[in-house]
Amino acid sequence: MAIGAFLPDCNPNITSDAKVGIHQLAGAARAAYQTVLVNSPPQEEKDRLKAILLEIAHVEVGLLELGD
Repeated sequence: MAIGAFLPDCNPNITSDAKVGIHQLAGAARAAYQTVLVNSPPQEEKDRLKAILLEIAHVEVGLLELGD
């Protein structure tokens, strides 16, 4: 995901700001996904959005150093 590739090239003076923005984006993605589920989309759409959500979650876990 391009968002994860951005940090190594990010200005060191704003790295923490960029990380906070990624955490906010991840939270917004979770909220949007929940909204979509309430509207009962087709399974294919749920699967597509779930893959995107998991990708964003993976980036966020990496930032928090919670991964294995």
